[in-house]
Amino acid sequence: MSTLRFKALETLPFKDFRRDNFVEVPVKLSELFCQNVFSEETMREYLTKEAFNSIMDAVKKGTKIQRHIADQVAVAMKDWAMSKGVTHYTHWFQPLTGSTAEKHDSFFTPIEGGRAIERFSGNLLIQQEPDASSFPNGGIRNTFEARGYTAWDPTSPAFIMGTTLCIPSIFISYTGETLDYKAPLLRALNAVDEAATNVMQYFDKNVTKVTPTLGWEQEYFLVDSALYQSRPDLVLTGKTLLGHSPAKGQQLDDHYFGSIPTRVMNFMMELEIECMKLGIPVTTRHNEVAPNQFELAPMFEEVNVAVDHNSLLMDVMARVAHRHHFHILFHEKPFAGVNGSGKHNNWSLATDTGENLLSPGKNPKKNLQFLTFFVNTIKAVHEYADLLRASIASASNDHRLGANEAPPAIISVFIGSQLFRVLEELEKVTEGKLSPDEKTDLKLNVVGKIPEILLDNTDRNRTSPFAFTGNKFEIRAVGSSANCAESMTVMNTIAAKQLRDFKKEVDALIEKGLKKDEAIFNILREYIKQCKNIMFEGDGYSDDWAKEAEKRGLNNLKTTPEALKQEMDEKFLSLYEEMGIFTHREVEARNEIKLEKYSTVIDIEARVLSDIARNHIIPSALNYQNRLIENVKGLKEIFGDNEFKSLAKEQMSLITSISENVSKIKLGVEDLIQAREEAKAVSESQKQAEDYCNKVKPLFDDIREASDALEMMVDDELWPMTKYREMLFTK
Repeated sequence: MSTLRFKALETLPFKDFRRDNFVEVPVKLSELFCQNVFSEETMREYLTKEAFNSIMDAVKKGTKIQRHIADQVAVAMKDWAMSKGVTHYTHWFQPLTGSTAEKHDSFFTPIEGGRAIERFSGNLLIQQEPDASSFPNGGIRNTFEARGYTAWDPTSPAFIMGTTLCIPSIFISYTGETLDYKAPLLRALNAVDEAATNVMQYFDKNVTKVTPTLGWEQEYFLVDSALYQSRPDLVLTGKTLLGHSPAKGQQLDDHYFGSIPTRVMNFMMELEIECMKLGIPVTTRHNEVAPNQFELAPMFEEVNVAVDHNSLLMDVMARVAHRHHFHILFHEKPFAGVNGSGKHNNWSLATDTGENLLSPGKNPKKNLQFLTFFVNTIKAVHEYADLLRASIASASNDHRLGANEAPPAIISVFIGSQLFRVLEELEKVTEGKLSPDEKTDLKLNVVGKIPEILLDNTDRNRTSPFAFTGNKFEIRAVGSSANCAESMTVMNTIAAKQLRDFKKEVDALIEKGLKKDEAIFNILREYIKQCKNIMFEGDGYSDDWAKEAEKRGLNNLKTTPEALKQEMDEKFLSLYEEMGIFTHREVEARNEIKLEKYSTVIDIEARVLSDIARNHIIPSALNYQNRLIENVKGLKEIFGDNEFKSLAKEQMSLITSISENVSKIKLGVEDLIQAREEAKAVSESQKQAEDYCNKVKPLFDDIREASDALEMMVDDELWPMTKYREMLFTK
C-alpha cells in the first residue's frame, strides 16, 4: 500500500493537466443553454400546435395527454434526438437507492425483407417495464415479483446524455405503490398548489396556480483520482475511516472564496458547459471552507425540475471529474476535523402572476400576504419538525450535523431580529374585532413598515437548520449526497396541510362576522404564540441551546435510528394519508428501506475498517517496530549493556508505544467483528439500526485513535495510507 501511495503521488499530472484538460468556453454560455433538452422552444419547432398545447396543459394544469398526442410527441422526440446523433432511449428514474437508474433501448427495429428502421411510439414513451426485483421495496412485494413500471413525467423535459434520449419518469410497483422519489414529490407539489392557491384568493383572485420553487446549493470535495484509488476506505465507503488531522486544515480560513486552482477551474468550466447544454442554470461557483471543498449553485426552478436537475448534475459532475483525473466526494463528512458538505435547499412559493409569496411587498396588503405564508411556514415546521428531521437522516449526514458549521439535529427556525420584532407586535393583536386605532397601528406601523427587500435585514445563521434568508426559507440540514426530493416532499406536504388548516380557521371566523383581515390577524396571532418555542436566533452549537431546546419540548434526534423511529408516529402517518402522499404501507416500506440502508452502511464501514486495520495498519506498524528493534540490538552490540540503555531510550519508548497501539487495534477489531455479527443477526429493522448505531459504530473510535497515533510514529515511507495533508492540499 505504501508503494501504491507514493506511486499515486508521483503520477499526479502536475505539468500536463493544464494543456491536456484546457477547456475553451464559448463567449456566451447562453448560446449553449438547453442545447440537449427537448425544451419548450424545441417542442414549438418539432410538435404540431395540438401536441404542443397538450404538453403545455399537462405541465401547467396537470391535464392528461391523449394517446394519439403521445404518438406525435414520441415521433417528434425521436426525430429531434436522432438529429443529434442519438441511437437509444431510456426512462430515467430515481429509485430508492439514492442514485438514478436507466435501461437503454434502441430505436432500431427490424422489418420485413431484411431491412430495419428507427421507431419510437407513444406507448413506449408513456410506459416502460423495467425489472424491479433488485430495487429497494421495503417488503412491499416478494423478490420473485419483479414487475415494475416507469411512467413518463411530461412536467420535466427530456434530455440527451451521450447517445441516449433520457425521459424523466416515475417508478411504481405492479400493485401501484411508489418505488421512487419523484411520484410522492409530484403529489406533494399538487397538494401545496391547491392549498396555497385557495389561500391566495384572500389577496388576489387572479392567481390560479402556485408553484413551489427550489434553489439548491451543492457542496463537494475533489480528490485526485490516483490518491482516491490509494485509499480503500474512500473507494468503498466514500469517507476516510482513518487519518490523522494535518497541522494545517481550515484554521486560517484561507480557502473559503479564495482563488480557484487552475486544475479545478478547468473542471468547473467543462462542468458548466455540460450543465448549460442540459438546461441546468448553474450561475455560482466558489471555494468552500475546507481545503479542496467547493460549491456550485443554480438559479431557482420549479421544484420537480430542480430535483431532477440536481440528480442529473451529480451524475454529470462524476463524469466530468473523471476526465480531469479527479474523483468527486458527495459524502457529508469524508474528512474528520474539517467542514462537511451540505445541500442547502432554498424553498419558496411563486404564483402564476409572477409573485414570490415569501417576499414582502410595497404596501400593507402585500405585507399581510407575505406574513400569512411566512407564519404558516413556521407553523408547519413547528408541527412537523421531527418529520423534517427524519427526511434528512442518513448514516453519512449524522457525522456532519452539529459539527464544523453544520446545523445541529435540533430543528429550529431562524428569522432575524427585525421579523422577530414584527411577530412580537402581531402577538399583541386583540382577540376578535380590531379597534380602528389598532387597525391603523397594525397596517401603518407594524405590517406596513416591513421593507420590501429583506435580503440584507436577515443575517445568515450558519447553525440554523431552517433559516429565513430574505425571500425564501433555507433548509440547511440537507446532506450533500441526498436526493432533494425527500426533504422537498416533506416540506411541501406540511406546508399544504398547514395552509389547508389555516383556510378553514379563517373562513370559520369570517362566518362568525369578522372581516377578512381581522380573521387573518387573529389566526396569525395564535400561530405566533404556538410557535415561539421553535424560533431561535442564537448559536445552535451551544450547550445552553440544547438544554433550552429540551425545556421547550424540541427533540434532539442526533442519530438516524432516533429520527426514523419518529417518522412512524401516528400523527405523521395520518398526515401522509390525509394529503394523499403515501399510504400507511408505503410509509412503512420507505422507513424499512432507510433503516436497512443505515445498517448496511455501518456494516460496510465496520468491515472495511477491520480489513484496513489488520491488513495495512498493523503490518506497517510491526514492520517499523522491527526496524527499531534491529536498531536497538545494534546499539547494544556496539555500546554494551550499560551505555546503550540511555542511547536507545527513545527507540525503546517507540517500540512500547507501537506495541500498545497495535494491541489496542487488535482487541478493538475483535470487539468490532463480534458486535457487527451480533447486530447483523437482529431481524427487526429498527432494533438492528439501533444496535449498529449504539454498539457497532462507537467501536470505530478506539481503532481510529490508535491508528492515527501510529501514523505519527511510523516512518512516513512505510505508512500505507495516503495522508490527509496529501488528499486535502494536493492541487
